[in-house]
Amino acid sequence: MPSWGVVFRSRAIWLLFIIASLSPGGFAAKHPAPLDKNVTSEKCLECHAEKTKGKAVHSAMATGCLSCHEVRVNRDVTWVKLTTATPVKLCLQCHAEKDASQVKGQVHSPAVRDCIKCHDPHQSANQKQLLKPTSGGKGENLCLGCHRTGLKVPEKGSRHAALDMGCNTCHITHKAGDPSQREFRQHLTKASPALCLDCHEGSDAALVKAHQGQPFATADCLSCHDPHQSDSPKLLQAFVHAPFAGNQCDTCHQPAKDGKVVLTQASVRELCVTCHAEQAEKIAKAKVQHPGAAGDCTDCHSPHAGKSPGFPKPDAVAVCLGCHAEQAEQGKKTTLHQPAFQQGCATCHEAHGGDNQNLLRASAPNALCLECHGPTANPQPVEGAPLVAIFGGHVKLPQNYFGRVPRLPLKYGLGHPVAYHPVVDQMEADDVSKVRVAINCLSCHQPHSSAKPNLLVKDQVNNAAFCASCHKNVASF
Repeated sequence: MPSWGVVFRSRAIWLLFIIASLSPGGFAAKHPAPLDKNVTSEKCLECHAEKTKGKAVHSAMATGCLSCHEVRVNRDVTWVKLTTATPVKLCLQCHAEKDASQVKGQVHSPAVRDCIKCHDPHQSANQKQLLKPTSGGKGENLCLGCHRTGLKVPEKGSRHAALDMGCNTCHITHKAGDPSQREFRQHLTKASPALCLDCHEGSDAALVKAHQGQPFATADCLSCHDPHQSDSPKLLQAFVHAPFAGNQCDTCHQPAKDGKVVLTQASVRELCVTCHAEQAEKIAKAKVQHPGAAGDCTDCHSPHAGKSPGFPKPDAVAVCLGCHAEQAEQGKKTTLHQPAFQQGCATCHEAHGGDNQNLLRASAPNALCLECHGPTANPQPVEGAPLVAIFGGHVKLPQNYFGRVPRLPLKYGLGHPVAYHPVVDQMEADDVSKVRVAINCLSCHQPHSSAKPNLLVKDQVNNAAFCASCHKNVASF
């Protein structure tokens, strides 16, 4: 006999289901005045004429209100709702090219789920029916509702004047494409330096003097400069190579000749090892070699500055994707592992060579993953910098990074994804030296990306069918 509590709850759930099925649906609102069930758009505009007037009017307005809205009359109550369950589904009926699930590359996050966070669906005083302009200060600028760029600049820092021209001067919000290219990953109108040279003339005498006569017009401006703001003068990047920071250009450079850079050593590698001999030794002696580390140091590193320690260029992610095209393809999936596609491959891999398979920083998958996700993960603050360090200080991450990292409540190798579920190899009961079932993080998860949430293997969905791939009895429930 079932308990009365179970029966009551079951009936309550069915009652709620019936009520929900009779309600007008998601995003419905009670209309203040009764309407005829066969109401026309002309009737709507008797009160809502302002929806058709503005500098930028949605073209859908010409097709009539009932193209997007549905009127339901229940006795004396009138409900008005969208013709779809959510606003984004409605928008995609006409703007299918903006469907984030079909777009290859990184999509601006509001565009994934909520068009009306940025756009007015009817009319606006701003181009593209934006709720606010993309210029001005906090409270005026639409972008600054989410982004804090340029709002808090230290007294001795610097701020790019282009911010006052509007974010759309440099960015196209819906632009997406190959994530290995900064132009698409950061939704830029064009790549650097072409974008920068739209405003900054390469032959300008003041700029030539500031760069000590070295050729810069064809260089990547963003390797040295932050395009928005900096804690340092002249928009310098957060991490700066010591000779560059000390204005000691002649440590590495001779005067330019015929518009070309001339180094103080015969080659880039010879120049770098005069200070970084320990890295050359590590590359040469590594048990597992990285072919990419055998080339010039500046193939991967900016010699001047960068957004992250070590100055990978153009950034810590794209630096690897130029060679590892298969990982660039992984970056086109919808669910990305944050270390791989935001912090950089070197979070988990040793770029100069190492002792472990696939150049991993740990000898086993679990040891690697639990450095961040384990219950005893212990990132250490880096003195004098807004960073924390893991893997014995070899990897440095933003100070706030671990605020977004899920920690697993593991104990004795159990506890994920549910209590008492093992995450380590299960041994034979009569011979604990023999593995009965091999289990580690990679048994269920992909390390880089997935087409579905939770990074599950083979891009599978988190449901009973996924569990049944190991637990054959699940299908019988």
